[in-house]
Amino acid sequence: MFRRDFEKVVVPHLDAAFNFARWLTKNDADAEDVVQDAAIRAFRYFPSLRNEDARAWLLTIVRNTWYGRLAKAGVTQRVEVHDDMIDAREDGAPGPEALALRQQTVERVRRAVEELPPDFREVIVLRELEGLSYKEIAAVAGVPVGTVMSRLSRARERLLAILTPAVADGGCA
Repeated sequence: MFRRDFEKVVVPHLDAAFNFARWLTKNDADAEDVVQDAAIRAFRYFPSLRNEDARAWLLTIVRNTWYGRLAKAGVTQRVEVHDDMIDAREDGAPGPEALALRQQTVERVRRAVEELPPDFREVIVLRELEGLSYKEIAAVAGVPVGTVMSRLSRARERLLAILTPAVADGGCA
């Protein structure tokens, strides 16, 4: 019964956990390790999940797992480029030039997000990519809602500052 409940409540959020971990770690291999460790912890502590949102609970475990690894490793990070973030759908609408421009834009934004400090990067990813509410982000990050709002505002300002020179130079950096 316990395992079935875990699979029903937590497992559907593993894709979100991996996405968040990939943004934190900046590479797939480390993200997989973090999610695996987080999933094991989530399984072990599943009985402690009350009537909370399982997604936010799991993302909190992913975040804590990552920061725990950083502390043990002395805050060193590897960086890899992820080509799998390209929109490769075959819907027939955009032509090759439009797809190339879209790919360049996605890559530029991805690099800009990766340039953000971890506390800014995590709130941007949780809000804009994972769609969490301010309250859920506050629970994941362990900070007050006001801090989430402040970090989001400052993160957006930094993203704008990073991306604006590229726009002024003709679109793609």
